[in-house]
Amino acid sequence: MPLPRLGLAEWTVLALTAERPVHGFAIAALTASDGEIGRVWQIPRPVVYRAIGRLVEAGLITAGAVETGGGPPRTLYAATGQGDELATEWLLTPVAHVRDLRSEFLLKLAVLHRRGTDPSPLVAGQRAVLEPIVAALRVEQDGADEFDRALVAWRRTSAEAALTFLDELAPPSS
Repeated sequence: MPLPRLGLAEWTVLALTAERPVHGFAIAALTASDGEIGRVWQIPRPVVYRAIGRLVEAGLITAGAVETGGGPPRTLYAATGQGDELATEWLLTPVAHVRDLRSEFLLKLAVLHRRGTDPSPLVAGQRAVLEPIVAALRVEQDGADEFDRALVAWRRTSAEAALTFLDELAPPSS
């Protein structure tokens, strides 16, 4: 069965289940507006549970033990070997579009931070993706006229600001 195309909610749930077995309620708390991950990108509780269902169907996470105690029973979910590999690969893959830095890239940084994983490979890879985009936009802006020039200027300055942001993430040189 081919893997489904995963949305940002599914990738987030997969990455969190790859950290350690966790129940859906805990993921929903992490991705709520006041949660550690929700500060960057929020996932409504019903979407968390739909993502869990899709990931189980895809064989990327499995249901395990059931926690009982001070509330309703909660099933713990864990990434499969394939799910863990895909989550790690996703976390280290730069985003393709400048517009995705605010959501997906920052989300990846947050999860890498939770894992205690050095984000430098992701940051370097992201820089490598953005530099040719900035160069191409500079050329495109030179040949543009009227509104197109303004549109390209917006895209170019946004991409340049993203490069400046990445510079701030790079460790200080010794």
